[in-house]
Amino acid sequence: VQLQASGGGLAQTGGSLRLSCVASGRILSIELMAWYRQAPGSERELVAGVTSGGSTHLADSVKGRFTVSRDNDKNTISLEMNSLKSADTAVYYCNAALRRWLGDSRRHYWGQGTLVTVSS
Repeated sequence: VQLQASGGGLAQTGGSLRLSCVASGRILSIELMAWYRQAPGSERELVAGVTSGGSTHLADSVKGRFTVSRDNDKNTISLEMNSLKSADTAVYYCNAALRRWLGDSRRHYWGQGTLVTVSS
């Protein structure tokens, strides 16, 4: 199983970026897909998540600015980031909690991380 993230880069304060992550490999079901981020000197934190049923969660720090969505058929999760702030600068990681086959235990997989830099 692999998670491939894309879409990071440089944005100005108040600008927008869109991140995408696709999971591939032997996958039976993905229960949860999420985005985490880790700023320099800080712990990794949950930014947004989507269950297979479409329930979403957004961290308080990004509510009203970020939108998370998921395509179950394509095993993808996207994060639309608007009104970016310097505090959003971090490496963003996608995560998937999934089962590979019937009887498999749920496992977490991580993408490689994509850097988002917000500058004024």
